[in-house]
Amino acid sequence: MREHETTEYLHIVLISIHGLIRGHCLELGRDADTGGQTKYVVELAKALAKQSHVGRVDLITRRIVDSEVSADYAEAVEALAENAQIIRIDAGPEGYIRKEELWDHLDSFADNLLSWLHSQPHWPDVLHSHYADAGYVGVRLSHLTGLPLIHTGHSLGRDKCRRLLAWGLTMEEIEQRYHISRRIDAEEDTLSNAELIITSTRNEIEDQYELYNCYTPEKMAVIPPGTDLDQFHPPTADTASSAFAASLNKFLYQPDMPMILALSRPDERKNIVTLLEAYGESPRLQAKANLVIVAGNRDDIREMNEGAQGVLTELLLVLDCYDLYGQVALPKHHSAEEVADIYRLVASSKGIFINPALTEPFGLTLLEAAASGCPLVATENGGPFDIIGNCHNGILVDPLDKAAVTEALLSILDNPDLWRTLSENGLRNVARYYSWEAHTQAFLQKLQPLLQHFERLPKTPPVARTGRLRKQAIFTALDNTLLGDDQGLEQFVNLIREKRRKCLFGIATGRRLDAVLAILKQNRIPRPDILITSLGTEIYFMPQLIADIAWSYHIDHLWTPQVLRRVLGSLPGLTPQPKREQSRFKISYYYDSQLAPPMEEILTLLRQKELSVNPTLSFGQFLDIVPARASKGQALRYVAQQWNIPLDHILATGGSGGDCDMVSGNTCGVVVANRHSEELSNLSDMEQVYFAEQSNAWGILEAIEHYDFFHL
Repeated sequence: MREHETTEYLHIVLISIHGLIRGHCLELGRDADTGGQTKYVVELAKALAKQSHVGRVDLITRRIVDSEVSADYAEAVEALAENAQIIRIDAGPEGYIRKEELWDHLDSFADNLLSWLHSQPHWPDVLHSHYADAGYVGVRLSHLTGLPLIHTGHSLGRDKCRRLLAWGLTMEEIEQRYHISRRIDAEEDTLSNAELIITSTRNEIEDQYELYNCYTPEKMAVIPPGTDLDQFHPPTADTASSAFAASLNKFLYQPDMPMILALSRPDERKNIVTLLEAYGESPRLQAKANLVIVAGNRDDIREMNEGAQGVLTELLLVLDCYDLYGQVALPKHHSAEEVADIYRLVASSKGIFINPALTEPFGLTLLEAAASGCPLVATENGGPFDIIGNCHNGILVDPLDKAAVTEALLSILDNPDLWRTLSENGLRNVARYYSWEAHTQAFLQKLQPLLQHFERLPKTPPVARTGRLRKQAIFTALDNTLLGDDQGLEQFVNLIREKRRKCLFGIATGRRLDAVLAILKQNRIPRPDILITSLGTEIYFMPQLIADIAWSYHIDHLWTPQVLRRVLGSLPGLTPQPKREQSRFKISYYYDSQLAPPMEEILTLLRQKELSVNPTLSFGQFLDIVPARASKGQALRYVAQQWNIPLDHILATGGSGGDCDMVSGNTCGVVVANRHSEELSNLSDMEQVYFAEQSNAWGILEAIEHYDFFHL
């Protein structure tokens, strides 16, 4: 029986790692990471919690301890509702960093979140990741727990890369600034492993997801975000007397004229400079309406990040160039609570809301403005196509065509009957298509089938009886790590024998069990407490060599070896290894780099064939394919939970590609020096991974001293 069947209520975990997330006064527009996604996940958590058969919602994000931001973000737990809460998980530096700098810390985030999940009374029913970084974490947690994964991308790396190249940036510049290859790899992996992909629009599927190798329309569902219709509603009698309305008087000569409102982050992609130029070039538009640009909050432009600083500086220069003083408002501050008042102020002035972004993944601001009674003019690229198509409340334009933008605005401003029709259409159809009630009902309907065929690992696996008081462990790979220097090996073996009473000893290898036992005997290595063999697909407990059947059952999920052999069998440069190197859950080839396709192409092929696998190239010549849920690192974490040993009390050592996820994350990771350690060079910037100067067992001994391991 699955654990969640003990109750009729669902437990949903939402993961959204970056940005500043809290349940009140969201700092929308503060930076590029704190925008629509942060609002979406908070509103989604609250809306799901209101559903009668949802028992608990946890919104997981990163904990931030930083004097430059509110102390709210340092609180480990924040209540959103009686059955919903924000949980903040530590990962990486305490301070606030932008999402592009989070990649090296996501393995640690995943380990810390897994530990938190284990501390809870029950497993949740489902994981729902948001954006690529959360997808990276969600895939790992899904593999480790057996929980189904739902993913919402919000925006996609391949589409972003395509547009950045069109703007003139080089791939080198894009990679350096955005770590775009890591993001795209994470997105491909997430698309391959998620059970359901939720998108906001059909356009998102057809124009963005189709760029991916794992493009699978059958598992994608369009569920538009909702709008809080209690907060966003048409103007009331006191709208014109709001505090924000008063603040505009210092900018505008005729504040009672209709307003054209643009509200977004000061981001180049939002294209608000082009909007201001279009306004400045049209005396007719200036005679018809004021322009109000709400571009985040600022105290001193000079202290803002480079992107925001550039956009705001350009706005001021354009404003001055066209001498638009008294006709354009560029307020410095607004609160999240004032946003609804701003929309209503525009609607009461018979004005228009415009989103001139180069591309807009969805467009929550369009829904909010429409729910407040504003007609829309919006970019034709992305989500607005669906929103205006459903609501019939505005005009789509080419955001780079200033004449088209101007004409669309004037066509509404010049025609009061059209303005009224568009406003009424928006009010009626936003309530029909874009309420949170409709969103959560559709979400839960899509979720139900996923819960029927998933078997979770036991939440608290049985702890081994023998040696359960040992609270440390050393796990090491064999070839080119532990083995290779007889004198160093002798020193290491003596140390293991000395510390055996307080420290577990484990071997994690790509070799089969029989080969490992022969090597241990030949080199007089004491039998380990735990053997992880065949690249993490088999786990054995000493001294009786008891196989962990639960682990075998867990990793068998979606494993199709016959299909895999058929797909790879025709590729040049791949030669099957002898049967003694193969096993039930490991298919192994010799890899000839002169003839075989690059690993990137092999990975693309596997994804296109929808094969749920984990391929690894070790020592530059051995290609092993195992189930997606199997690896040395995943097996190590399973064992650590069984023995109740914290990951930061485990020394994990390796020297080739197959050791990557074992030495990263929260373990005391070690890469010993050898000619194959360059396969792990991508870990060199991670503080928690130690690159030893010495090779083989000497490198392990060096790392034990580096970590002062036996005094942790």
